[in-house]
Amino acid sequence: MPTLAILPVKNFADAKQRLGSELAPGPRRALAEAMFSDVLVALRRAQAVDEVLVVTGDHGAQRIAGGHGAIVLDDEERGHNVAAATGIRAALERGVDRALLVPADCPLLDPQQLDELIARPAQQRSALIVPDRHGTGTNALLLTPPDSLTPAFGEGSCERHVSNAGAAGTTHEVVEVPSLALDIDTPDDLEALQATFATVHGKAAHTRGMISQLIQSRA
Repeated sequence: MPTLAILPVKNFADAKQRLGSELAPGPRRALAEAMFSDVLVALRRAQAVDEVLVVTGDHGAQRIAGGHGAIVLDDEERGHNVAAATGIRAALERGVDRALLVPADCPLLDPQQLDELIARPAQQRSALIVPDRHGTGTNALLLTPPDSLTPAFGEGSCERHVSNAGAAGTTHEVVEVPSLALDIDTPDDLEALQATFATVHGKAAHTRGMISQLIQSRA
């Protein structure tokens, strides 16, 4: 069953505003680019992902995506859910059976865990909902077919996706994927990522290197 991964990517210049107390605009942009690169590497290494589609209006993100062999769709920056819907329409036009919507700010994403998620049996019309580490947000959706559920990311989206799937008659399940639990939006998230890097080696090389540079620059 062909699977297309879809990444809606915000303009890097506007990314990670909630890290403003920790990082200046330049480092915030560099961190967003590094995390995006690590997600693309993980998707490329996942055997069950057939193609990757990036929806973004940021020219830097478009160049990075192209360098990793991803399909690129230009975006008018009307919000994450609009970009996700654009990706879903493209998936349908390409005749894809399944769409995996993933964020660009989960640098610890593990290819094997993605393969295990995609390998789960899928009903004729189903949605697998992957929560964030707090259990309230949604960090991924695996949709069979791609239009089985309308993306409604944002605060409280996990419960909203469950409710919307039930209302639409879509078979659904909340599935925890450890490497998708931590998305980086706040200083607490950044601290959790740094703590993970202190105990785990060989993951998220771009992001790890960028954070190391930031730490050194403050020394």
